Amino acid sequence: MKLDSKIPSGPLDKKWEKHIVDGKLVNPANKRKYEVIIVGSGLAGASAAATLGELGYSVKCFTFHDSPRRAHSIAAQGGINAAKNYQNDGDSVYRLFYDTIKGGDFRSREANVYRLAQVSSNIIDQCAAQGVPFAREYGGLLANRSFGGAQVSRTFYARGQTGQQLLLGAYSALSRQIGLGTVQMHNNSEMLELVVIDGEAKGIVTRNLNTGKVESHSAHAVVLATGGYGNVFNLSTYARNSNATAAWRAYRKGAAFANPCYTQIHPTCIPVSGDYQSKLTLMSESLRNDGRIWVPKKVGDKRPPAEIPEEDRDYYLERKYPSFGNLAPRDISSRSAKEVCDEGRGVGPSGLGVYLDFGDAINRLGEDAIRERYGNLFDIYKEITNESAYEVPMRIFPAVHYTMGGLWVDYNLMSNIPGLFVMGEANFSDHGANRLGASALMQGLADGYFVLPYTIPHYLADVPRDPAPPTDAPEFKQAEAEVADRTAKFLGNEGKESVKSFHKRLGKIMWDHCGMARDKAGLEEAIKLIPALREEFWENVNVPGEGAELNQSLEQAGRVADFLELGELMCRDALAREESCGGHFRVEHQYPDGEAKRDDDNFAHVAAWEFKGENQPPERHQEKLEYEEVHFATRSYK
Repeated sequence: MKLDSKIPSGPLDKKWEKHIVDGKLVNPANKRKYEVIIVGSGLAGASAAATLGELGYSVKCFTFHDSPRRAHSIAAQGGINAAKNYQNDGDSVYRLFYDTIKGGDFRSREANVYRLAQVSSNIIDQCAAQGVPFAREYGGLLANRSFGGAQVSRTFYARGQTGQQLLLGAYSALSRQIGLGTVQMHNNSEMLELVVIDGEAKGIVTRNLNTGKVESHSAHAVVLATGGYGNVFNLSTYARNSNATAAWRAYRKGAAFANPCYTQIHPTCIPVSGDYQSKLTLMSESLRNDGRIWVPKKVGDKRPPAEIPEEDRDYYLERKYPSFGNLAPRDISSRSAKEVCDEGRGVGPSGLGVYLDFGDAINRLGEDAIRERYGNLFDIYKEITNESAYEVPMRIFPAVHYTMGGLWVDYNLMSNIPGLFVMGEANFSDHGANRLGASALMQGLADGYFVLPYTIPHYLADVPRDPAPPTDAPEFKQAEAEVADRTAKFLGNEGKESVKSFHKRLGKIMWDHCGMARDKAGLEEAIKLIPALREEFWENVNVPGEGAELNQSLEQAGRVADFLELGELMCRDALAREESCGGHFRVEHQYPDGEAKRDDDNFAHVAAWEFKGENQPPERHQEKLEYEEVHFATRSYK
């Protein structure tokens, strides 16, 4: 497998401009002759479909929701980064670039990250023009707040509903193109196979989730914008139906899967409340602007928080990281919360929680000011816990929230399968080993509005303008047969255990052995346990109902089957990476003070895994990370 990143030559700040100038173009009359499939309708998928449709391409967009508006991007609360420097506090494109590289623990591709910082300002202008109701200062300028991993205020927001408002903006642009006929929207359609013809991606096979009908769709190029794979852990902040099937089907057809062990644990999640909980709820990182995080200083101190005086409180992030305090990056903040809970100083019924306290901010600014900034987030917390965070501190604990790993892509966002492009969280390219808060929305919209529309012509310009391959071609029939065989296997199984129970068992293995802290023995144990669980799944899973109907058990079975393979790959990747970096923390590799210890000599590379066949170990390939402008440094936020 050859991993050619296609990074342009020249100075870092000129690479993207040079790439655009040097790239091939498709003239307007020819664009409508090219069909492009986009799988996913979140921020990346909707913005790409709208933009390509506006440019004149013939676009088919697929979502398993009943409407693109329901994509999980709506759940992003806190904001979107951009280097506008509206606060006049020293921000710049370079500072956003460097903060992102540093936040990713020097494990991201330099050229991609610089491009992301460059186009970030365009995103804000685009969304404001679409009517996204960003918060504004008294004078009318867009407001900013600070987020973890930065010492400037560069995060644009719409209260605690930023993802929802940005998605509505992209959805309105998408709806316009649907009305004009440049985009065909396929709702309630889940991709179950990628079709590769003569080594190039030329279509997909889908199942209609309402009727069960299996259909093939062809195109000149396929774009995956299907989000991350955090639900491999079962409990996470993802929507319950978020899954990895589209990316995993592409991996099994030859697409490299990069850095699968890089998963982000978010520090501000409402703690688990019971053994039968189906998902976790996030409290936005923006709350850390005004909330102070603390635990009792003494082990076993179970007094109510109001009865614990200041001298008995440990504001541990402010103590350990005085320069960044409560705005330390997510991976560091999450591990610190785990450490104090492991010491026996956690709060709440389970002892797996820390306080996020707004008492000082309310005394300083008044309750009305806090309500204006975060009111809907406080309402969510009250709805779930029956506690008012205006009166008592919130209780939070880390939870799986995002995946930095994903399908490998080059500078053009194309995978190693020609014609298969991957955007947003589904690819690996921009965040390294840890994502800074408010950068997911930035990447998704950057890819969709301002990167893919410039790079996909580089590929299409060399593709003949003949009609897309017919869906009765042998490769499509073979893919349909694979879907039918898998469906028959699920429905014909006479097992006794539900799909959910297997998912729950897999999640426990992953959290225990490949969660916030990992070690060699635990990962080796997981690599034994997961194949055994997978074998038991195929022998004993029970999937009721029929294929030609609405059947959510069948949907879940396919997704969990893929998670059972992906989970093993994640553990293999974590075992092979003998260092600690960002969200990947190997307990054998840390400094005496508990900070992550990188190994730049041996692991400053992307690990890209190649599928080698059923029940065969995958092959690990490397893309060396080359840095021209930044230099490796110990990642300190003290």
